[in-house]
Amino acid sequence: MDLYKPLIALLAIVNPIGVIPFFIHFTQGFTREQRQRTSRVAAVAAFVVIAVSALAGLRIIEFFGISLASFQVGGGLLLLMSSLQMLNAQPAEARRDDLAEGSDKADAGASIAIVPLTIPLLTGPATISTMIIYADKTHHWWQLGVLVGYGVIVGLTVWIAFSLSGRIAKALGKTGINVMTRLMGLLLAALSVEVMSDGLLKLFPGLAGGGS
Repeated sequence: MDLYKPLIALLAIVNPIGVIPFFIHFTQGFTREQRQRTSRVAAVAAFVVIAVSALAGLRIIEFFGISLASFQVGGGLLLLMSSLQMLNAQPAEARRDDLAEGSDKADAGASIAIVPLTIPLLTGPATISTMIIYADKTHHWWQLGVLVGYGVIVGLTVWIAFSLSGRIAKALGKTGINVMTRLMGLLLAALSVEVMSDGLLKLFPGLAGGGS
């Protein structure tokens, strides 16, 4: 197994820089401390998903009888729900009763860090399937350890990228963020359709064929 290819693939698929606009959107109204906590939770969660996928991804999927295609459809549906709220420039998770209490905001930040930031935006079906594929190619325990180490690198990259989001938010301002939110919502809607359609085609190959 080429030890560099998994890291390159992970960084390209996870793409923390590309998720920054979503992080800004989902953490509107958060304090600096709450935003930093959300960054840390997302970084740790991304590492956990990558590590678990490498070490036990195949076994978990087989145990529950879940296919990657089904995971794609479910993940695409989550993305679509988030995109519809983003098209209205509304934070997907942070509008419930305006999250008046600080503890509620902290809890919401942890929740947002897991879904949808980590799953499926950062580490969705593509990331999980990539780790499973490369883990299947390993022949020694230390090679699995290298894959887990790559998860640490990706987690640090996520934390650094999200930690810089505050400066980006200040530079854009509220109007700029709303415009960016709607644009990213449109792109996310298109992405969600592609993810779901790919999963549906794998589940129902007949959908790809023309009518006779």
